[in-house]
Amino acid sequence: MASTLINGGDSSVLDMDKKAGYGGGVDDVYGEDSATEDQLVTPWTVSVASGYTLLRDPHHNKGLAFTEKERDAHYLRGLLPPAVLTQELQEKRLMHNLRQYEVPLHRYTAMMDLQERNERLFYKLLIDNVEELLPVVYTPTVGEACQKYGSIFRRPQGLYISLKEKGKILEVLKNWPERNIQVIVVTDGERILGLGDLGCQGMGIPVGKLSLYTALGGLRPSACLPITIDVGTNNEKLLNDEFYIGLRHKRATGQEYAELLEEFMTAVKQNYGEKVLIQFEDFANHNAFELLSRYSSSHLVFNDDIQGTASVVLAGLISALKLVGGKLADHKFLFLGAGEAGTGIAELIALEISKQTKAPVEETRKKIWLVDSKGLIVKSRIGSLQHFKQPWAHEHEPVKELLDAVKAIKPTVLIGSSGVGKTFTKEVVEAMASLNEKPLILALSNPTSQSECTAEEAYTWSKGRAIFASGSPFDPVNYEGKVFVPGQANNAYIFPGFGLGLIISGAIRVHDDMLLAASEALAAQVSEENYGKGLIYPPFTNIRKISAHIAANVAAKVYELGLASHLPRPKDLVKYAESCMYSPLYRSYR
Repeated sequence: MASTLINGGDSSVLDMDKKAGYGGGVDDVYGEDSATEDQLVTPWTVSVASGYTLLRDPHHNKGLAFTEKERDAHYLRGLLPPAVLTQELQEKRLMHNLRQYEVPLHRYTAMMDLQERNERLFYKLLIDNVEELLPVVYTPTVGEACQKYGSIFRRPQGLYISLKEKGKILEVLKNWPERNIQVIVVTDGERILGLGDLGCQGMGIPVGKLSLYTALGGLRPSACLPITIDVGTNNEKLLNDEFYIGLRHKRATGQEYAELLEEFMTAVKQNYGEKVLIQFEDFANHNAFELLSRYSSSHLVFNDDIQGTASVVLAGLISALKLVGGKLADHKFLFLGAGEAGTGIAELIALEISKQTKAPVEETRKKIWLVDSKGLIVKSRIGSLQHFKQPWAHEHEPVKELLDAVKAIKPTVLIGSSGVGKTFTKEVVEAMASLNEKPLILALSNPTSQSECTAEEAYTWSKGRAIFASGSPFDPVNYEGKVFVPGQANNAYIFPGFGLGLIISGAIRVHDDMLLAASEALAAQVSEENYGKGLIYPPFTNIRKISAHIAANVAAKVYELGLASHLPRPKDLVKYAESCMYSPLYRSYR
């Protein structure tokens, strides 16, 4: 009966329609509707961004901010509600919505959804509300996001290069839609923050870092490429997780690992050229030092955990001298943690003291002491020490505990880079306060749960005398009627401006002097008003201005060392850096 009504009584027409692949009156040109699941169809797509396609293109979508004229010109009539909103009003609405979420991870997923939907609005939101949103898109929330990445995974935001791609990494790089890449952040997921081996789920880190490169350093989003190298994971929990998105086997090591990385580094240079910045992120100690050492003479490489952390901590120390007095060479430093971060910071401090005093770096290292899991690093242990710890083995009797090391060494500065929480105990902080009028205490481990002590503990146990900074953010502390604002020794102060400086000068290699230049530029941005609150870092609200000054200082050093390829040198490097920065304001479309 139905077929007679549809086709005017001719049921043979309906049979022909079925054979031709008609569905609901729409011609199925590509045979997709009539194909069974195991039949092959071609995934055709439309390339001109207009109408429905334009609304789903995050690079060009403006949502309700499309003007009446643009709605007519780009076939958007009816696809949007009639209201036209400004970007500012869209931003206000989104911030209102984000503040309704009580769970930080929900805020993170909402921000990632926005980035996939409307790129410019995402960066406008991040730039204008940087202090509020930095902990959402980066540490500490990004750590939880990586732990649960398999469950919250929606769309690939970068490139995944696994052992399956061995022998064809260059082809994989060519699958990325953008051709002009200026910076790559790459991880193998073995040491994500203080959370350990998260394998393929470490992708949250390169994605987060590159969103900060754009928001804080002004690099174009299209010039940034996040990459995760998946060689497996030793995390049993992930290997048994049905939602895990990576290779399900133990980590590859030795030659297999080295060959994959060598192919990757060669392919990157071949595809993107000599001047692409490759930032290593969250590699385990043994690989981090090896990769930096191996490729620093042939590629433009930077390890944020070793060099970025060192540079931002050195900036805090230089700036803190205004509060504690003396020169850097007058102080004695004790570290808890002798991995990438600890030894990287120690070496940069030694280099800066050497630069200031003209003493050899072997001599200046003697002012710096490190404690690892086996106690104070001393000469008698040298035979069993990893190579990167050996320069820090000084003459001293063995000391097992941190508290005893504080009492024996009598440091003026205590720095935590251990990745182990609650290790700066009440006794340790009180010992520092008994030795110093203003003990300088830096609890750098991330995320917040791994911090060596909290801001409140540092101020309370030192009776309000400590100068404190941490890796993750802490709220202001009220101690006996005085409000202390803890500083945050966040790498986000350094790496966006540092990377911008390398790129605007066309640097071909990274040199330690460039890191010192970045530290000095950041320290110079701390105002008297900041010092009045006990801060040794400037507020993040001015971060783009800070990044421009860091970029200018770094670029100046690149030109001075003869490592620049962007010639002639611009007259005013600060203005030039600012002029190169990406703006998230909407563009008008023809």
